[in-house]
Order: sequence, then C-alpha cells, then structure tokens
Amino acid sequence: EAIDLIWEKSQGQPWLVNAIAREAIIEILASDYTKPVTAALAEQAISHIMLRRDTHIDSLLERLKEERVRRVIEPMIAGESFIGRLSDDYLYVKDLGLIVETQGKIHPANPIYGEVIARTLSYEAQQELLHDEGARNLPCYLKGGRIDMESLMRDFQQFWRENSEIWREKVDYKEAAPHLILMAFLQRVLNGGGHILREFAAGSGRTDLCLVYQGQKYPIELKIRRGDKTLAEGLKQLARYMDTLACADGWLAVFDQRADMSWDEKIYLKTKHIDGKTITIVGL
Repeated sequence: EAIDLIWEKSQGQPWLVNAIAREAIIEILASDYTKPVTAALAEQAISHIMLRRDTHIDSLLERLKEERVRRVIEPMIAGESFIGRLSDDYLYVKDLGLIVETQGKIHPANPIYGEVIARTLSYEAQQELLHDEGARNLPCYLKGGRIDMESLMRDFQQFWRENSEIWREKVDYKEAAPHLILMAFLQRVLNGGGHILREFAAGSGRTDLCLVYQGQKYPIELKIRRGDKTLAEGLKQLARYMDTLACADGWLAVFDQRADMSWDEKIYLKTKHIDGKTITIVGL
C-alpha cells in the first residue's frame, strides 16, 4: 500500500521517491528497520516534504514567479484552454518537469507538484486569513460530525463579495484568482482538521476540489462563467466527478465576472437533483 501511494503521489519522480523514503525511514522511524513503512507513514512523510519545501521543490517553485511559467501554469489552474504547445514557454515549463500532457490536457507532473503549486500561489491569502479576526475555523462548521457546507459556502460568498477586488490586485495569477482565493479560504478552514484533494488541468474547463474530513468527502467544482452553457456543463462535469468519488452531494461554484451584474444577482444558492445526486449551485 505504501509503494502504491508513493507511486500515485510522485508518479515515479526520482527525487520525490527518494525524499519520501528518506523522510519515512530516517527521520520518522529513526532508522528502526524493524518497523514497517505503512501507507499512513508514507502520507505523513509526503506532508512533511510539502510543508518543509525542500531545496528541490523550492527551486522549482521559484520558477512560478517567471512570466513565461505563469503563462502556462495559470490556464492549467483555471482549467482554461492553452494554445501554444510549440511555444518556448510551454516547452520550457515541460522541460522543468512541472507539467505533463495526457489526452490533450496539461496538468501537474504529479499530485505532489500540483498540491505545492496551489499552496504556493495561494500562500499570501492563507497567511492573511490566519490573522483575520473574523475568519472561522473548522469547528464552527461542524454539525453532527459533518461539515455544514451550506454555512461554509455562504461565508465564502460574503468573503468574496467583500474582498474579491482587493485580492485580484494582490494575486500575481489574476486569471486564476477566484480559484486560488477559494482554495486559500478552504485551506484556512480545514487547517489541521482535514485536507483538500485538487485536480486541475488546462483544457478541462473547470477545477475540481474535494474536502476530506474523517473519511467523508465533499466534492466542489469551480467554474468561471463563459456564457449561458457554463451552468449546464458544470452540472454534468460535477456529476461525473461525484461518480468517481461515490458521493451523493456536491457543490458547483460559479464565478460570474460580468461587470454589469450586481452582487445581489451574482450571489445565490440553488439546489438541483440529477440522477439521484444533490448538487448545490453556489453563485459568486
């Protein structure tokens, strides 16, 4: 199980495989070879490496500040189409080992890189939220041992309404700002109490998130409104994502960036029932 997990998270990237093994065996187990390396231990080692940002990861993430890297990574986070696979920008980022292309979609080379990229780009927002006296943490959203997603999403709607313009100016990856700010908000809420699964790829038309708390999963899909068809597409995409997670409840966050729409028109919660699934549409 540990080997399968390490492969899944690293996709065999040599430095990561060795770093995880070293962290698990030498650091966590203190070179006690009588103890097994379990999947839980491997997960702990991976978490340590991501949070510590060892030299290899840190040097790669420094590249995120480069404009030619941003031009490739930004549409990947937002799920937007990327045109220019023969461009120097694309080839440069691919040669760095940050991305791969599978079935026409550009995505992080492995889940560890994807997680660290998302955390790095939303780091400033996470830090400010940590010091926000009005920010709430996970216990505030627990009801009967489950996360009260309606309350959580309503609080994010209010936060986005009050702070979106400010954060658009602060974030370097402005086209992906809605995605990064929601990730930061959720990371702040879950800090120490759960974790977030992230899936994003250029050309997918969305970003998939899944909150995980005590074995319970809460799938969220992020979409930028690109016309009247956005909602219908988002519902179908989220339903497929929910199938892969075996979840009956999901949340579709749709960011409406039209300048002529008032906040009262943008902000809403609606529920749809599709093939036995309950999807809550979160207008933003």
